[in-house]
Amino acid sequence: MSLSKNGSAREIERKFLIKRLPAELKRFQSSPIAQGYLANETGGRHVRLRKRGKSASLTFKVGRATNREEREIKLSPRQFAALWPATAGRRLRKLRYYIPWKNLIIEIDIYRGSNKNLIVAEVEFPTQAARRKFKPPGWFGPEITGNKRYSNVRLATE
Repeated sequence: MSLSKNGSAREIERKFLIKRLPAELKRFQSSPIAQGYLANETGGRHVRLRKRGKSASLTFKVGRATNREEREIKLSPRQFAALWPATAGRRLRKLRYYIPWKNLIIEIDIYRGSNKNLIVAEVEFPTQAARRKFKPPGWFGPEITGNKRYSNVRLATE
């Protein structure tokens, strides 16, 4: 993620389906994630509530696919608990693994609940040039960057 001139963060990423998990997956750090959506507009603007392990945040995102604006605010457990009921019907659960790979971090999300059996890798880049140069490891499947079917906001509402 990089900062724009106005202080907001720019998310430069690519997403892929996973055809097979790395054999050593369990040795990497992981955390359970519960997230829900407070608002979702058709123009790619949404407000997400997320609890990862013991930390919670509220995130505002604008844009689609490989280059989005993102602003995140840390929440206390009390603030998260107060807002969570408003996400009813727009939630998802996943287990996220963090895998260091060639000066990057691959985040592997193994979805739970109604999205069970879906496994997605996401890689964030410091620049557009790094995003373009990226060569995925052999265990990655097809690229799904920008495919609305696999957006978390859509997965949370299906």
